[in-house]
Amino acid sequence: MYILFKRELSNFLNSLTGYIVIIVFLLINGLFLWVFPEEFNILDYGYANMDGLFMLGPFVFLFLIPAITMRSFAEEKKTGTIEILLTKPITDTQIILSKYFAGLCLVVFSLLPTLVYFFSVYQLGLPKGNLDAGGIWGSYIGLIFLGASFVAIGIFSSSITNNQIVSFIVSVFLCGFAYLGFELIYSFDIFGNIDLFIKSLGINAHYASMSRGVIDTRDIIYFLSVIIIFLLLTKISLQSRNWGKFYKN
Repeated sequence: MYILFKRELSNFLNSLTGYIVIIVFLLINGLFLWVFPEEFNILDYGYANMDGLFMLGPFVFLFLIPAITMRSFAEEKKTGTIEILLTKPITDTQIILSKYFAGLCLVVFSLLPTLVYFFSVYQLGLPKGNLDAGGIWGSYIGLIFLGASFVAIGIFSSSITNNQIVSFIVSVFLCGFAYLGFELIYSFDIFGNIDLFIKSLGINAHYASMSRGVIDTRDIIYFLSVIIIFLLLTKISLQSRNWGKFYKN
């Protein structure tokens, strides 16, 4: 599994995809946080915080992570290398996890340079260091969990098609619905007593909770559940290739 993980990660880093993702993530956030005179601009806002990064981050990930994962299985299927890979002495679970962790590493790599923003805001505080460090670190943890969930959804989307564009579109839709869809349903206020339960099914509710600096085990369990569910769905999708052979026989 480790060898396959290294291969997947090197494929990202030896191609433009990995670097484009990291550069685009940093460029978009950097422009909105430091250059554009918008509500997210740290210098214009006048407060030593990084709320803009954690408000923009999920929406940037919403498109960048599907771009990372769309090749995971779709390209393997299209080129036929998936059959070769599946004949190797490695389980479906190991294949899925190696691709998943390679994508997750790329997400973490894209976040690491933003620590420069944290250092800058720390220095700009009056007095220096006057910022909500707990909330910032909680938001980072929440953003990593959110990215991890999006990667799992993207891996699943890639496993159900051999077309990268279809994989990208499906992944964006599923990630978008998981992040904002339940909030939208909740806003209609049509389910009465279970409205709050419906809201709690969405990623945004748990991400917002972590952004307040409170690391609740319920939020962690939620994110881990989303990741596990979509990885299991990916495994079912891969195993379905054998069902067709079974019915043919």
